[in-house]
Amino acid sequence: MAIPLLRDFDIRGKSVLVREDLNVPLEDGRVANSARIDAALPTIRHCMAAGARVTLVSHLGRPRPGERNPALSLKPVAKALGDALGCTVRLVDDWRNGAAVGSADVVLLENIRFEAGETTNDPALARRLAALCDVFVMDAFGTAHRAHASTVGVAEAAGAACAGPLLAAELHALGRVLDDPARPLVAVVGGAKVSTKLAVLESLAHVADSIIVGGGIANTFLLASGSQIGASLAEADQVDVARRIMTRIEVPMPVDVMTATAIDAVLPGRLRLRDEVGSDEMVLDIGPETARRLADQVAKAGTVLFNGPLGVFELDQFGEGTRVLAEAIASADAYSVAGGGDTLAAIEKYGVGEGISYQSTGGGAFLEYLAGETLPAVAALERRIVAPHRK
Repeated sequence: MAIPLLRDFDIRGKSVLVREDLNVPLEDGRVANSARIDAALPTIRHCMAAGARVTLVSHLGRPRPGERNPALSLKPVAKALGDALGCTVRLVDDWRNGAAVGSADVVLLENIRFEAGETTNDPALARRLAALCDVFVMDAFGTAHRAHASTVGVAEAAGAACAGPLLAAELHALGRVLDDPARPLVAVVGGAKVSTKLAVLESLAHVADSIIVGGGIANTFLLASGSQIGASLAEADQVDVARRIMTRIEVPMPVDVMTATAIDAVLPGRLRLRDEVGSDEMVLDIGPETARRLADQVAKAGTVLFNGPLGVFELDQFGEGTRVLAEAIASADAYSVAGGGDTLAAIEKYGVGEGISYQSTGGGAFLEYLAGETLPAVAALERRIVAPHRK
């Protein structure tokens, strides 16, 4: 994949418009988790150090198109950004006539989804955004799967466009997993439903050496293998899909599981052999022997992809499988890439982040890329290989 990169541009004294993913959780008017802000800082600092006039654009939440919802203002994000950068980050609400930005200044446009044409990739909005800059920098991997005015339209309308360091790092990490992985490649795919990750599972079945499944997805595979799963969450209509995948690639089934009759924080888990699940029980985690076997498998891997917990890890009695596997991934010599909100939450809960080679900031984009889909924002940059504003 060949795309223009920010490092190849001379941006001194120029206006740059940087699309970041600053869609962070807010609590009581403050940023509750700054992970996405932290991930964007290196790109912003690079532009500031290069002497560029920096304008940032991002969305927050899902306001109705054209509706300016005060609860979804980026004001708290501007404050958190300023604190992290050690400077004032001015929030600009009305930029129809431009946004005045001084040398080495940082300006943040108000929530781009307040603009009616954002999610429809309105050409007029894209041109307005392009008019704010000499160089457009797409750095928001988390929105690269959206063909919006601030991701695709402006990349096509701007005088020059390129990928920022964060986007480039995301593509490099995933390319290392999918295109030329150190073998064996072990993919860990958890989640509630096979149907939501069907394309990912089908794609990985062609590139991975084995797939470890967890959560409700694992229950569907257990059902496909002929095991009794009691009252567990599963998709009977995806059993044939699970069987097809199991004919293509190794999908290890648990030998023991943790069950309960309800998902309850105070209800203890019951250890069961795989074929001893009661009719009123739900499989909510793998058992200790299965966790040990999967940890041994991960320890021998050359590459590990981690996307989804193996159980209801939010409750400690059903989180041991996820903890053991997360610790095994972190301590393995393998190159490891993790992505997805629940996955990153589990990594944080068990304190294993330093052992993971790369943690992706993408959710939907992460899954679509794994499924082999073309990300519209990346495709737009590929079409901009000839860039007149390069050094």
